[in-house]
Amino acid sequence: MTIFVKNKHTLQLDEFKFRCCIGKKGSTWNKKEGDKKTPKGIFKIENLYFRKDRKKKPLTLLKCIEIKKDMGWCDDIRFPKKYNKLIKTGIKIKHEKLKRKDYKYDMLIPIKYNFEKPTIGLGSCIFIHITKNYKPTAGCIALKEKDFLILLKLIKKNSKIRIN
Repeated sequence: MTIFVKNKHTLQLDEFKFRCCIGKKGSTWNKKEGDKKTPKGIFKIENLYFRKDRKKKPLTLLKCIEIKKDMGWCDDIRFPKKYNKLIKTGIKIKHEKLKRKDYKYDMLIPIKYNFEKPTIGLGSCIFIHITKNYKPTAGCIALKEKDFLILLKLIKKNSKIRIN
């Protein structure tokens, strides 16, 4: 089963079409850290991370991981072994904080872009997450919560995402 991001406003899964938003500067085959672009290609997806203090565990076949206050996703090019990986915060490594004050990461799925053996500087922290206003992201793909919950019910552990 493939999640298909057709353009900067449409995500499709089977016959379901959802409005979405992507990176502020569109999509690209040549992703760079901080370029505000969403990477093009076909990628596997990771687990579902969710805020248990705000959301009940959603119905999904993905492995569900509770977001703790010390969780972050490394985007620091100075740390090749940790780059684009889940880390414990509190150490002096630049990262995307997963337990945010806003709602965006109440539920998120990391996209396995530049993931297995990450190349420093090619981009990190590419997630499917929540939006309330469809404002462009820093490179992620964002959906309204009700659509995100429908997506979670439909996808499987081996689902892929195709970004055009």
